[in-house]
Amino acid sequence: MRDMSLENLSSSAWQTKPTDRFVLKWIKCHLSARITPRAATIPWLRPWMITVSSMAVGMAAGAVFAMGWGLLAGLLAAVSQVLDGVDGQFARLTGQQSRAGAFLDSVLDRYSDGALVIGLTVFSLGLDVPAWLVGTLGSLALIGSGNVSYSSARAESLGIRFGRPTLASKGTRTTVTALSGLASPFVPVMPLIALCYLVLHTSVVVLYRIGRAYGTAGPDPDPNNRPDTKPLSEK
Repeated sequence: MRDMSLENLSSSAWQTKPTDRFVLKWIKCHLSARITPRAATIPWLRPWMITVSSMAVGMAAGAVFAMGWGLLAGLLAAVSQVLDGVDGQFARLTGQQSRAGAFLDSVLDRYSDGALVIGLTVFSLGLDVPAWLVGTLGSLALIGSGNVSYSSARAESLGIRFGRPTLASKGTRTTVTALSGLASPFVPVMPLIALCYLVLHTSVVVLYRIGRAYGTAGPDPDPNNRPDTKPLSEK
């Protein structure tokens, strides 16, 4: 199995990261972990290939949502989330972790994340709900989802600690979206409910982080020594 040792396989450390909360842990341990050891036996497979595949399936789920096919979109979103767990497990299990791979994973996640929110929004436009309301909810959900990820990265670069990872992570958001699609043939309004959830949960998390930043972050000891303090003309 490539560089994968029996010791690595017998340990559960490769299955999750310390920052994973219970939703992601369950998906990774019970679903992704069933695929990863088999994937690790494929000689030509690389982590970035799985990352790109996860993004492609996630974007396809968004497009299928926009076409009004909620059930299929939910299935694709679920597959995308499972693959999103496989790439990191694969890298850890085969000793191919890299900062470039982690960066690629974070960047490509934003494409599938955004596509799913847009797909939910377009799907919800077909319901008996004012278009302006759906458009507003979709815009807020898209902004909020992006801000959860951006605020995490920005806080890390500034040395601000928020404590335990939030439950509004990409894994939870995708899971809610997938479940809403799977339930849509029986309860057509479920994607709209998921959209409302995305607005509320992400907004609460972002507002909480702003308040915590002001409450816990001290003055910048050396603002001229950070790479993001260039004049606007140089940015």
